[in-house]
Amino acid sequence: MSSYHACSRAFSTMARYTTKQHSIPAAYYRGGTSRALIFHARDLPPNRADWAPIFLGTIGSPDPNGRQLDGMGGGISSLSKICVVAPSQRDDAQIDFTFVQVGVKDSRIDYSGNCGNMSSAIGPFAVDSGLIDPGEGSSSVTVRLYNTNTDKIIHATFPVSEDGKEAVADGDFAIDGVAGTGAKIQLDFIDPAGSKTGKLLPTGNVVDVIDGIRVTCIDAGNPCVFVKAEDLGVDGTILPHDTDARPDLLGSLESLRKKATIAMGMAQTAEDVPPSIPKICFVSKPSSHRLLSGETLDPDSVDVVVRAISTGQPHKALPITSGLCVSAAAKLAGSIVNECLPEGSAEKAELIIGHPSGKLVVGASYNESGKLEKSTVFRTARRLMEGRVYWK
Repeated sequence: MSSYHACSRAFSTMARYTTKQHSIPAAYYRGGTSRALIFHARDLPPNRADWAPIFLGTIGSPDPNGRQLDGMGGGISSLSKICVVAPSQRDDAQIDFTFVQVGVKDSRIDYSGNCGNMSSAIGPFAVDSGLIDPGEGSSSVTVRLYNTNTDKIIHATFPVSEDGKEAVADGDFAIDGVAGTGAKIQLDFIDPAGSKTGKLLPTGNVVDVIDGIRVTCIDAGNPCVFVKAEDLGVDGTILPHDTDARPDLLGSLESLRKKATIAMGMAQTAEDVPPSIPKICFVSKPSSHRLLSGETLDPDSVDVVVRAISTGQPHKALPITSGLCVSAAAKLAGSIVNECLPEGSAEKAELIIGHPSGKLVVGASYNESGKLEKSTVFRTARRLMEGRVYWK
């Protein structure tokens, strides 16, 4: 080969790798015990089919090492998330948002369900980015959100700065699983039943038997499947890393989840089952046990103990929408959750759930006819970054 052709080939090879990176305006927020990139819909391609390369590239998926070091993800499902936000054209909402669960080791882009934790960041993002103007002198604002994944309305109430240009981050409210304190954000999930199935009890039953195991399938905010820990032959207070070391347990739960999904009418075959919903949780009565922090949970401080599996991984806290399902199921006599409650807990206005990182307070309100009117949870959120995010 002549020196000319050799140099030409070398230059051609180098040229293939000297193109500029792509970039897009974005913000990065913590919402509850999750983090996500947030994009304005106006900055994304009009065709949703073209979103996947952007989401995968910016988050850093797929990563066979499971760390997402080449992107903004954090190697676990709660840190591999994206939200897309736009002004709403609906009369009952000001902001539309779409939640996206991104695979860590694979290229799955899942639009099937909502994330309750990241829902807490959407109102603050709307104020911080100028989509919502509470007005000067306002001390707080309620932003009406429409979640496109579940076709449901959420009211987010939180404090704002004196000029109304920014959501307040400082506060004295603490949530377990997040260090420090922040401003309290109240999320009211309006008429949350039937987010994906159209019914609070998708199978029509409070309890079903699948593979010889009693389960409660419920849909409030997102669908969820509950099973008693004792029926799985497992300690209900097991911590996530111990659950992760039990592929047999995770396999059994995933098989149960897929069969429950079909029973709920959400899929025809196991291959059609979405990876992120329904969540599956095993439930147990309160007992003293160690938390991820090393502290000991006082059984008298909670009403029920719950361990959730999210996209095949043990959750280090509790998905908010799973918490909403816990609160709704707690008030249904004979449900798996109800059977694990101390006497009188089902009648309480607020239910305290024990999870691996501590506690979560939730509430469910039924009207006289038995309709679930709303579910409430309290979170904190904070803007971490805004600017441009890059992908190759």
